[in-house]
Amino acid sequence: MANSQPLRTMMVDTQVRPSDVTKFPIIAAMLDVPRENYVPASAVPVAYMDAPVPLGGGREMPEARTLAKMLDALDVEQDDTVLIVGGGLGYSAAVLARMAGSVVMIEDDATLASEAEATLTAHDVDNAAVVQADLTGGAPKSGPYDVILIEGGVESVPQTLTDQLSEDGRIAAIFQTGALGEARVGYMAKGKVAWRFAFNATAPVLPGFAAARTFVL
Repeated sequence: MANSQPLRTMMVDTQVRPSDVTKFPIIAAMLDVPRENYVPASAVPVAYMDAPVPLGGGREMPEARTLAKMLDALDVEQDDTVLIVGGGLGYSAAVLARMAGSVVMIEDDATLASEAEATLTAHDVDNAAVVQADLTGGAPKSGPYDVILIEGGVESVPQTLTDQLSEDGRIAAIFQTGALGEARVGYMAKGKVAWRFAFNATAPVLPGFAAARTFVL
């Protein structure tokens, strides 16, 4: 795309703002980051559509409105340290890098992680790091984090991740129950996370985030 600024403006004006997302840092970041740089080459023509972008292997990049609403609910501050779990090709990392102090993105898929790192470097996003690692393990060496964004569906969130939240930290994920899902934000207080409903949304469950199954004979 020679000049995608009009498409970014249209995305914000027709998908983000109508979803009651009005915080300036979110709007400014989404107007600034070329979304087409962070999708598979085959998906460039649909990068700004109001729909998830398939990343392969059952993974997808959320539509702009869902990401914007999650960032809005997380109330990201300029000096926050952020962990992104399952950041795909790095779009959310690029957006959050413009909103927060530092960003660590973990991705278990080697190809996605490598491409995300290369793209972020090519676009001078120097306050975001990409780590290839198991998604459920997080990145404890760089924590604790003020904000954790789980970019995908979960049935449960392991304590290994919530333990990486700082006091008063926030964590967001889309909880799936069958075909139904809802975005929730968890708030850390006195060592415990209290989850609250944010909005309705769905996303494929990320590797490692399915609930343990119980079998009854």
